[in-house]
Parts: sequence; C-alpha cells; structure tokens
Amino acid sequence: MTENRLAQGDTAPDFTAATDTGTFTLSDLRGKHVILYFYPAAMTPGCTTQACDFRDSLDALNAAGYEVVGISKDSPEKLAQFREQEGLTFTLVSDEDRAIQETYAAWGTKKLYGKEVEGSIRSTVVVDPEGTVELAQYNVKATGHVAKLRRDVGLDAA
Repeated sequence: MTENRLAQGDTAPDFTAATDTGTFTLSDLRGKHVILYFYPAAMTPGCTTQACDFRDSLDALNAAGYEVVGISKDSPEKLAQFREQEGLTFTLVSDEDRAIQETYAAWGTKKLYGKEVEGSIRSTVVVDPEGTVELAQYNVKATGHVAKLRRDVGLDAA
C-alpha cells in the first residue's frame, strides 16, 4: 500500500474503530488537530518508547490543540494492558484487520533486520481541524520522533 501514501492537503479518510475503552471515530474530533500515529505492536521496546514519548508530551500537545491517537493491529485487550502497564492516557485504536493502516498506507512492505516483510510501517499523520492532512511522515524512528514532530508542527523551535 505504500504507493498510496497520504500527503499534505489530502482529505484524511474517516474511520470508526474499537479501542480498549470503547469506540473511536476520527470525524468526532473535527475542530482539533489530531495526531494519528501508527505503530507495529504494543509492549515492544520501540513502540513502548514512542508511546511513552507521546504520553510525556501529551499535556503540551493538548494545550496546543492536538489530540493523540495510537493505532496498531493489537486487540483491545492487549491495548488495555499496554495502557495500564505504561500509564497511557491517550486513545489507543485497535486495527486488527489492518483496514485503517492500509487506508493510511501504514501497512506494507518494509525492511526488518535486512529482510523485506509485510507489516505495520511506523507512520504519523497529522490531521487539521477541517479533516485535511497537515503532515504525513512514513518510516519514522521510534526514538526521538515526538520531539521531531513537535518541531515539524511548530510547537518547539528547531
């Protein structure tokens, strides 16, 4: 799906999906900036680092009008365990059938330890208050990504 990557100015595809606490619909957050971040698997080292970075930056992001939503192929039960274990306070969406990841080009061929495999592509899409893609980043690094993202959206000086 990597050939269909989203770009600035595209309409962000709406979706409704299960979370560990209920249901999430993207269009319910119209009027706010939304950071959709796609990660491979809860409770793995890189994904935990990234989630904790978002957790630790959440107050500043929320104060600037940004909502954070993590999306993975994990079940709602595993997401609940991840939330509890790491003290996560933002929305965690379950995309077990990969439909959202495929729509957002966050599922596809990637290199893992030198081999090409199909899987989740660590990606972030920032949606503006009108539902338009403001920023789309693919193949991001888990470590340092939140700080870079904050700079890229103008929250922190470079």
